[in-house]
Amino acid sequence: MTNETPLQKIHFDPSFEVARGFDTVKKNARVAAALAGRPGFEFVSPRPVDRSQLLAVHDETYVHAVISGSPLHLARSAGVDWSPDHVASWLGSTGGVLAAASVVLNGDRVAGSLSSGLHHARYESGSGYCTFNGLALAAHEAIMAGATGVLIIDFDAHGGGGTAAIIERLHQRGIRGIRQIDVSTSSFDSYDSNERSTHVLSGPETYLDDIAQALESVDDSARFDLVLYNAGMDPHEKAGGPHGIDTATIAERERMVFDWCADRGYGVAWVLAGGYASNDFGLDEVAELHALTAEAAARINRRSTN
Repeated sequence: MTNETPLQKIHFDPSFEVARGFDTVKKNARVAAALAGRPGFEFVSPRPVDRSQLLAVHDETYVHAVISGSPLHLARSAGVDWSPDHVASWLGSTGGVLAAASVVLNGDRVAGSLSSGLHHARYESGSGYCTFNGLALAAHEAIMAGATGVLIIDFDAHGGGGTAAIIERLHQRGIRGIRQIDVSTSSFDSYDSNERSTHVLSGPETYLDDIAQALESVDDSARFDLVLYNAGMDPHEKAGGPHGIDTATIAERERMVFDWCADRGYGVAWVLAGGYASNDFGLDEVAELHALTAEAAARINRRSTN
């Protein structure tokens, strides 16, 4: 037992940000600024993912298109612009997911990466502002490194259909042990549940109950060496979600997730996922919502010293 609370490593590099890009690649610097003055965090610049790693979960033609910009229609299949700055952002932020997962696998209770735009990406293309599926890739790398199991918790407003499809593809290749639970408030990228990926469409009246039930649905006899948490803020009523899911609801969701993991001894690597600015809700306010995830994660570290 120690009296010193370990610092939570948060992976971020200025290359993540595309200042004139969509919120997915623009808000990460705002989140970094929101957390920079708070105690308990250590910022780490991760190594960008390389092409050979991406081929574990993406088609070679697609990876080439994204990196080179040709053919442009495939490079832009996620629905966002293509530029060298975007490529640096996608490679860097995907590397951040891998680095956060590695930190947890090596013994830290929590780690984060200021990455988003992940869970809709398919094997052969992008989708829904998501270019590379860093969640599926981090899960794959963990299993290849010897992890018994990886649990992906996806509480973005939209379904993680891209992740579910890649999990199925990996399963068919004999790569087992990856499980996903997914609660969304929008039908976009929905999919049929199976024994590896469970998707629930929720609403404001039942949201926290559905979160609790999704967590409780995970078999306590299963063993996960890593939890990957896609912590979307777009269920929030002002950041893209339905009226009735407010800041207090999101804060309680974060508490529930991290307490559930801590109670079972699971280490968690979290990422930003969705959350969008509007005319009456600025990007700095979105960043404050994302800071709720980092603060909830920090509680796990403080619990370990008490």
